Amino acid sequence: MSGETSHQAHIGPYRLLSRLGGGTGDVHRAAGPDGRDVAIRLLPPGAAPDVARMREVLSPYVADVLDGEATGPRPYVVFRFVPGRPLGETVAGQGPMSGDALRRMAFGLAKALAAIHLTGLAHGELGPGTVLVVDDAPVVVDFALTAGADAGDDVRAWAATVAFAATGRPDAPAEALPADLRPLVAAASHPDPAARPSAAELAEASSRLKLPAAAPAPRPAEAPAPAAPAPAAPGPAAQRETAAHETAAHDMAVTLGWARLLAAMVVVAGVGVVIMLPIAGLVLTLVAVTLLRVAGTTARGWAWAFGRTLLTVPYAAVFTVAVPLGLAAASAVGGKLDSLTACAFGAGAGAAVLWTAPGVSAPRRQLERMFLPVARRPRAVAAAVVGLGVLCLLVGVGAMTLTPSFSPTYGLQRTLESSMDRLQHAVNRV
Repeated sequence: MSGETSHQAHIGPYRLLSRLGGGTGDVHRAAGPDGRDVAIRLLPPGAAPDVARMREVLSPYVADVLDGEATGPRPYVVFRFVPGRPLGETVAGQGPMSGDALRRMAFGLAKALAAIHLTGLAHGELGPGTVLVVDDAPVVVDFALTAGADAGDDVRAWAATVAFAATGRPDAPAEALPADLRPLVAAASHPDPAARPSAAELAEASSRLKLPAAAPAPRPAEAPAPAAPAPAAPGPAAQRETAAHETAAHDMAVTLGWARLLAAMVVVAGVGVVIMLPIAGLVLTLVAVTLLRVAGTTARGWAWAFGRTLLTVPYAAVFTVAVPLGLAAASAVGGKLDSLTACAFGAGAGAAVLWTAPGVSAPRRQLERMFLPVARRPRAVAAAVVGLGVLCLLVGVGAMTLTPSFSPTYGLQRTLESSMDRLQHAVNRV
């Protein structure tokens, strides 16, 4: 700690306890209204952190954002207090990392960046001072506080931070790194940001690293090796920190699970609506997935989102056509099939592709992020599950029992019906 703060000082509902350091503004340890330990980062006047989006970042390798104030004379962001040492201090006190410890550091930092980038944010200041080491694992703090931060710059910062962890030097040459780590660091440091791997790709590659442990320091020949001391049992404070870290990771996993379930229920209801109203439903689906893509990016905007949706349309069209044809072929052994129902199920299959199919995940992931605030509150998530469950049931019954309406394109409805009838007649005659 670099100083103490008056116990009477408050920022919003938070009582300041002590000053922790500098960086982008000042950071203080504080107590929340519920007594929870938090860290408050005070930002320069005019800063405008996207607190809502920052709260959507969930990872055991990233400090949770709990609250914040983006307006006013002194903006601030409230993070979960992380009881760890900065990476710079850890390396200075214990020496460079190697073996499994270095692999965990590289993997954890990449997973942290991947979780941040998934929300459309970037860290902007990743380095030894914004990485805390807790139970030999990294926890990234103070992310998304720098205007104009870019995911490509984060990847390059990952390379510099991992190189520092491995060597203790911010400008270490490639030859000083373990052989298996060099290609990853080199790729992440590429001068062209477009040529750098994504954080998710770095995490995947880091998980497979096999790094050698540091060789033990040689002992003088005449000095007998001392008996190895028995490992010290972790003290109560360390046990509490470990338990808190494991609990936080478990809570994050549960929250993500609920968010994914709610998003899946919305997709199921949407597909059911398309089966009942194929034309109107497909149009609404195209609009919805485009809007979600726009909401999921801060830089690319409408043109990119609309282009990505257009690229998905041929993919969806294949399923929209293939499903009715497959059902018509199956009718040769299973009896007559209602032509409009077959076309409606084809439209439903196309809608499902637009939402979530191999290679099409952005709309679904954005839905999951939108549900994260609900998934954090047990009562809210219970109400949402019940409400969406009833909706899915009603839509499912309607999709299976009601005659599909191709309104307002009734001419297309007659054309599809007559074409499918002729196809079934031809198939049944074979």
